[in-house]
Amino acid sequence: MRAVVFERNGGPEVLALEEVEDPKPADGEVIVDVEAVGVNYRDVYEREGHGYGATPPAIIGVEGAGRIADTGERVAWCAVPGSYAERVAAKRDQLVAVPGGVDTEVAAAAMLQGMTAHYLAHDSYPIEQDDWVVVHAAAGGVGLLLTQLAKLRGGRVIATTSTDEKAALAREAGADEVIGYEGFAQRVKEISGEGAAAVYDGVGKATFMEGLEALRPFGRMILYGAASGQPDPLEVATLGAKGSLYVQRPTLMTYARTPELLRQRAGELFALIADGKLHVRIGARYPLDQATQAHRDLEARKTTGKLLLIP
Repeated sequence: MRAVVFERNGGPEVLALEEVEDPKPADGEVIVDVEAVGVNYRDVYEREGHGYGATPPAIIGVEGAGRIADTGERVAWCAVPGSYAERVAAKRDQLVAVPGGVDTEVAAAAMLQGMTAHYLAHDSYPIEQDDWVVVHAAAGGVGLLLTQLAKLRGGRVIATTSTDEKAALAREAGADEVIGYEGFAQRVKEISGEGAAAVYDGVGKATFMEGLEALRPFGRMILYGAASGQPDPLEVATLGAKGSLYVQRPTLMTYARTPELLRQRAGELFALIADGKLHVRIGARYPLDQATQAHRDLEARKTTGKLLLIP
């Protein structure tokens, strides 16, 4: 079969499409024919060697959707190593069924980013009616979904974006206000009054410290990613001085740490998609041999929504 392999850590150029042996299922595993692969920023971290995923040489990626080879059942996943491939071997408890009302490509696009947006809005800070929240990188894959979920919970969203095109997408997703990154904390205070109930930050170093200034007393800074790099160290006393604030660094691995939690969250997510309440934007599709370009586009922030590889 064909798969995208990285022989060493490094930039996008280390990715290469190669012919490799078909996966052999261990006890409790099934073979899945992959129909769509999710491209995520965690794949960049894996490729670069920052503590995510496999050690090279290895097949990169963890997310996708397809059909179980023996049964034809449609399934999706977000934590199966070696997913940039035509086939994967996966444990049954790593897979979730894709319901009839959800397209296979949409399922692949929704798993990691959709469940991340779901736990952010429902658990990291359970958004309440009329809460102001800040969604950074609101035109990205998580940002567009999180904006919609925040609105479904009755929240009011201040979205940050970097271009007019991205601002338009954030508004389409339901953002009440769309602002740029420069001086965003002051703008959030002007819009919300006392400050935001929560700042959802997947950017990291470039936005984290200023984000603390955007919070109301007892507000929550939720750092779920670090596309611009890890934030500078934070002195705990700063949280008291700025209004008895909370800081969380959540991961989907925690919020979907058991098969039951994974199925429950994915089921709730797919139900919203099937009912037409949540729209998953697929920003671009690439053939498997263009994984390098997909990574370059993702890192250059040229993309909106979700990127997929199609084997």
